[in-house]
Parts: sequence; C-alpha cells; structure tokens
Amino acid sequence: MAEKQHQEAEAPTVIGSSVTINGELKSQEDVSVRGTVKGRMETTADLYVEKEGTVESEVVTRNIDVHGTVIGNVVASDRFEIHPGGSVTGDVRAPRVVLADGGKYKGHIDMDVASAPEPPTPKATERRKALPR
Repeated sequence: MAEKQHQEAEAPTVIGSSVTINGELKSQEDVSVRGTVKGRMETTADLYVEKEGTVESEVVTRNIDVHGTVIGNVVASDRFEIHPGGSVTGDVRAPRVVLADGGKYKGHIDMDVASAPEPPTPKATERRKALPR
C-alpha cells in the first residue's frame, strides 16, 4: 500500500524553518511551526508541528498535529495527534488522542474530558486581566 504523502498545513501564521522564537506565543488562529519555538504556546485554534518543526514548551491549543518534535506538556481541548515520524515527550491532556504507527511518544496521557480545560478565549483572558490582584 502506498503511504500517503504529508502536505504541510496552510495556516495563517507560519513560523519558518530558519526562525527560532524564545518566549511566549499567543494566537487566535492556526499556527504552523516549521522552525523552533522555545517558550509557552497558546492558541484557541489549531497547531501544526511540521516535519522540520520543533516545539520545546508547554502547549495549550484546540487541536495539535505533530509531524516533527514536541518536548513539553500539551493540553488540547479537542484532539492530539502524532503522525508517522512525529515525536512527543511530555504529558498530554486531551479528550481525543491519535497515535499513528511510526509516531513516538513518552509521557502520560489523560483523556478525562472534565479535566481538560478549554484554551482561554480572548474575553476570558481580558476578564482575568481586569480582576484586581
């Protein structure tokens, strides 16, 4: 059987293969990582870690597709998927988990939907900022 060829995601935000980000990344749209991200990543949409992409951080997202490397804990409010050749080291919390043949995973998986929080919405984030500290 012929193996299906991976096509890179067409996300509005692309972190190119020559780009390294050190710090926090927040987005309300899909993000495709082809370079390296070191720091917390948070998106209310989908995250694609492409074959050449590396994420070394805590990730909070709706869906995550891993074709590259993720080192860090992941919280996905909908789906977490490792594709053939993808590698994840860290704990995962998501109601749906897909581990394809040829993908690598080391960590703990929690699929308890009640314990997997939704990624923060912009309004929820604004309310938190408005609260007195």
